[in-house]
Amino acid sequence: MEPQDFLVDATTPAALEFAMLQAWLASSRALQRPLHQIECQPETKGREVQRLLLQAHLQHRGTGVVGAALRVKQEAGEVWYTHRRLRTRSLKTVFGPVDVVRMGYSRAGAPSIYPLDQTLALPARSFSYELPRRLVKAAVQNPFPEAVDAIADLTGVSVPQRSLEEILRDAAHDFDAFYRERAPEPAVGSILVAAVDGKGIPMVKPGGAQPTVRLTKGQKINRKNGHRGYRVHPRALGAHPGTGGGKPIPYPPPESSKRVVSPASGEQAGVGQFAQRQDRRHPGGGPGDATP
Repeated sequence: MEPQDFLVDATTPAALEFAMLQAWLASSRALQRPLHQIECQPETKGREVQRLLLQAHLQHRGTGVVGAALRVKQEAGEVWYTHRRLRTRSLKTVFGPVDVVRMGYSRAGAPSIYPLDQTLALPARSFSYELPRRLVKAAVQNPFPEAVDAIADLTGVSVPQRSLEEILRDAAHDFDAFYRERAPEPAVGSILVAAVDGKGIPMVKPGGAQPTVRLTKGQKINRKNGHRGYRVHPRALGAHPGTGGGKPIPYPPPESSKRVVSPASGEQAGVGQFAQRQDRRHPGGGPGDATP
């Protein structure tokens, strides 16, 4: 079969699969289904057609036979690999798994050499270069599980998360070399720099919710009515017995006084102040003792 005929030959698996897809789309069962169900079926079967086409392409590339023996140049001189053996390698692509049949040349004490692997530039892993490229692109935009699921939905190929982590580590090895070799063009024109500070912007509250006001230093919540402000002693609302003037004495805020004494009654306050004055005048006690 000639290279230009392998895609149109009716006996190839790809042509048979395509004919089956055409027959299914024209069947009475498919004509009764909604469009969104019809879309899924050609996507799956169309991906299989593309996989078979790629498999047919690999078969026409041959097995990589270069002769009865392979001559390799080394530092010590020329070395001949005379043992030949066909090997099959499975490769995962964006269309699905394909098999690569290639000829291997080997010699005693040395690993086998496959010329077709070099011709096709096959990677060391079991994934084609295109599939890891899409995996890395999806992994840098989403978490690993979501990246694996996204590639499975787009290509139908399931890749283990552990393999994705190994692919990302290998891809990061070229990071420094990429930026060393990169020669960006010099920037021209003006540069616009903007600084945005979102501090102090109120959060969006549900409908009917009361805004919460943060307390400043020294403020406390009045548990009785929920009012936020400075605490005022109940006796400040009326006359203080110990003042003699009958004027209300509000308790100052904590910022203006380091210590606020709240006497239980006016009589106790008067006795306490008189006792303190007597103690300062007569530290050891004596005739100065008196009762106010």
